[in-house]
Amino acid sequence: MARNKITVVGAGHVGATTALAIVTNGLADVVLTDIVEGMPQGKALDMMQATPLIGHDAKITGTNNYVDTQGSDIVVITAGLARRPGMSRDDLLFKNAEIIGGVVEEIVKYSPDTIIIVVTNPLDIMAYLAYKKSGFPRERVLGMAGVLDSARFRTFIAMELGVSVDNTHAFVLGGHGDSMVPLPRYSTVAGVPITELMSEEQINRIVQRTRQGGAEIVNLLGTGSAYFAPAWSVTQMVEAILADKKEILPCAAYLEGEYGVEGAFVGVPVMLGAGGMEKVFEIQLTGDERTAFDDSVAEVKELTAKLDI
Repeated sequence: MARNKITVVGAGHVGATTALAIVTNGLADVVLTDIVEGMPQGKALDMMQATPLIGHDAKITGTNNYVDTQGSDIVVITAGLARRPGMSRDDLLFKNAEIIGGVVEEIVKYSPDTIIIVVTNPLDIMAYLAYKKSGFPRERVLGMAGVLDSARFRTFIAMELGVSVDNTHAFVLGGHGDSMVPLPRYSTVAGVPITELMSEEQINRIVQRTRQGGAEIVNLLGTGSAYFAPAWSVTQMVEAILADKKEILPCAAYLEGEYGVEGAFVGVPVMLGAGGMEKVFEIQLTGDERTAFDDSVAEVKELTAKLDI
């Protein structure tokens, strides 16, 4: 039986680590593509030589030609400029929009039935661009943000309480940026809401750290941005789709009236299966949560409007 085929566009830190995570989990063959000659080929060959040690057979192809991506089940887009210290996600808007527009044209040409997962920042807007450029139904274009933001929130909860990350569950809504909306009321440790386990001061501190999670790493690294947690976040989404798991994960999805939002990509809990985004889960929000969510959506829409698509 033929293995699934995943294309990862962009062979930088995020793309290469995503390819490795997919192979490590035994999910699919991987095509790693980039405009830099030799780089995807070299990284792919290095990964191929690791497969005997990883324990999974996989064909990993490095290429500069989209012909090799033909017939991909899922395409993960990581291409684009990474944030630098002092640079907001918004600063990247126009530079990365040009890159993503060209990438999507090639994807549609060679894999018209694929599911697209966008990782490039500013994520919600790049996902919107990919959706519009591809002409795909909304079920087949997703943004990876909420899985990463929730993983960061879960990490900080576990660190604060000294418990296993396996016992934590976290909920984050809204745009992938400083206006994201972590929801402590829906975030739990072994089923108990963290509002019962921490003081308001503790919760506010880790909520703010979650919002600044990416910037904190950017500032520490000095050059480049996070790539380990983003790569494994994408891989969780890929596995949910390939295995038709019907798993509920927070993703950037195009809303058509859910949560009172029309025509924008926003982080919400969705069900992922073989068809991509198979359902949007709507949850009840308090007045304060709704205000924070609406503010986040307004910020996303304002940035999206700048692209004038």
